[in-house]
Amino acid sequence: MSSTGTRVFVARLAGTTVFDPLGDQVGRVRDVVVLVRAKGAPRAVGLVVEVPGRRRVFLPLTRVTAIDPGQVISTGLVNMRRFEQRPSETLVVGELLDRTVQLVDGSGTGTIEDVAMERQRDGDWRVVQLFVRRDGTAKGGLLRRRGETVLVPVDAVTGLAATDVTQGAALMLARYEDLKPADLADVLHDLGLTRRMEVAAALDNERLADVLEELPEDDQVAILSGLERTRAADVLEAMQPDDAADLLGGLPDAQAAELLELMEPEEARDVRRLLAYEDNTAGGMMTSEPVILGPETPVAAALAHVRRQDLAPALASMVFVVRPPLETPTGRFIGVVHLQRMLRDPPHEPIGALVDTDIEAVSADAPLLHVTRLLATYNLLALPVVDAERRLLGAVSVDDVLDHLLPEDWREADDEPLPTPPPAPVRGRGPTARGGRDA
Repeated sequence: MSSTGTRVFVARLAGTTVFDPLGDQVGRVRDVVVLVRAKGAPRAVGLVVEVPGRRRVFLPLTRVTAIDPGQVISTGLVNMRRFEQRPSETLVVGELLDRTVQLVDGSGTGTIEDVAMERQRDGDWRVVQLFVRRDGTAKGGLLRRRGETVLVPVDAVTGLAATDVTQGAALMLARYEDLKPADLADVLHDLGLTRRMEVAAALDNERLADVLEELPEDDQVAILSGLERTRAADVLEAMQPDDAADLLGGLPDAQAAELLELMEPEEARDVRRLLAYEDNTAGGMMTSEPVILGPETPVAAALAHVRRQDLAPALASMVFVVRPPLETPTGRFIGVVHLQRMLRDPPHEPIGALVDTDIEAVSADAPLLHVTRLLATYNLLALPVVDAERRLLGAVSVDDVLDHLLPEDWREADDEPLPTPPPAPVRGRGPTARGGRDA
């Protein structure tokens, strides 16, 4: 273990790679778990480590042998059970950064920007200092320079354990800005409802929409219901229409109707159309916004459309070619052009000359099993959905099908545990069923 007196700033520790004694990568540090008590310095008990498979696990600090710049070395004994935060535990990055505290010297309030922990003689890690940005107002109304930062002992502030104050989330999100929406969704899922809402409030509409699409339905409903109504409608507009329809389907009818009225008419129209279909049918799974182009479109322009950053990989695998109008429900569906085919042909070639007309379109009421069989039989990533007049209504992709094939709680369920040796007992701290944390 690192020597006594080793001081570590948590905001810098976040993202650091964790290695086992042989030098193999275990995962990355995402947070530090501390116990905040009424008296005395908070005690750090472990790290939240993200391991392959997007699983977050608990690594007790008793099994950390070194914390150095750019790396954390563990004993190699990592319990792979998913981390679940206990009521007595606080996440430094998730819950302490951005917290407003009162300085006991009467110099006003400030916002925590970093937390320093230090290993003590008894082997425990304690929070010893806080990096605080003053708010500019001192006791008695005297003004101080706004934005001044100070490094203070942890006992120089009060309010560290406060849970009833509104808290920002800018610093937390800055630490997690590199996360994909699905990974940030995991972070939000592990937070308490109050903190989850504070973080959601700090996200822009596009980012929040992406994250909502990756959360379990209960979390989606709770977050959307906690937003101001106009903003909730804006977030729904930023979501994929099929995901927005699924989310609205989980709300009370009156609330869903109110949000639809607040959405832009064109966006609301697409969502209303999808809400009319049964859940486990092609219509209930499809998106109304695949890449739809006319047959005269040059290959170069079609490739530009599939390069859109917001387009799911499955939908980027093909272009749906139709007669005007090009918005769903479109003119007559002609066929599809596969991405690989467009890459082999000249940029000026019209895509109408490259159409694959053998792809079997499905009706909106086609059951899940039929759609699944077609995707598997022809090794496709998406299928066209058409009405009785062969107008394109949308496309159902393989990721939509997987969402419906997996159990409803698949986002929360643990994967099969990886084979790991049983945790070695630590003197005075027997391992528990939740990864060796002591009470």
